[in-house]
Amino acid sequence: MKSRKAVAAVLCLAAIWGASQVWPAYRDLRKSAEAARQYRAQAERGDADAQYRIGSAYYYGKGVPQDYAKAVHWCRKSAGQGLAKAQYALGYCYLDGRGVQRNPAEGVRWCRQAAVQGYAPAQCELAVAYCQGQGVTQDYAEALRWYRKAADQGDATGYYGLGYLCARGEGAPRDHEEAVRCYRKAAELGDARAFADLAHAFQWGQGVPRDYAEAARWYRKAADGGDAVEQMYLAQAYRNG
Repeated sequence: MKSRKAVAAVLCLAAIWGASQVWPAYRDLRKSAEAARQYRAQAERGDADAQYRIGSAYYYGKGVPQDYAKAVHWCRKSAGQGLAKAQYALGYCYLDGRGVQRNPAEGVRWCRQAAVQGYAPAQCELAVAYCQGQGVTQDYAEALRWYRKAADQGDATGYYGLGYLCARGEGAPRDHEEAVRCYRKAAELGDARAFADLAHAFQWGQGVPRDYAEAARWYRKAADGGDAVEQMYLAQAYRNG
């Protein structure tokens, strides 16, 4: 009898715990759906920001079923009104082939419009396009220029990209000290990729004096973020003392 009561109590507690987990998720879903409904109403009246927001809702499936084609539809309307973040979103869809046939040249065209307006994510995306020769002729100097524009606005990806190109001498003479400076800025802004590159710089003495303890510290930060390669490097550092 006691065991039955114990089981019943456990099941009761489990039901209460389950409800406590499900209810917030249901409430958030209701809020997302209501927000999407309002965005759609405003978007249909021609509001550019609402058009972008309902497009984002379709892209991520927040409050509406995920639908990349509808995301492109609404972002295109917003982008046509000159909203930079919508132009970037539309460009990204063309570059990635989501909701539309992949077209790097068209993707770059839209990203450039947003980048010229000073939108840092678009500036970084344009830099990537120049690095990879996607939709444009490969041009590291031009990539460096766009990363620098984003970095000048305090963008973490801009700083990281700038450091990456400086470390490799692509687009400008190799400069490890400048690379480390940029990686530090990116790391301060939370870019996990910069943790790993700073660790490598300290391990090999590139742009900074060699410092294994400092290298291990940055490897630990990268490993704590779930980077499997850096977890391996950290393990090696411990093994080698």
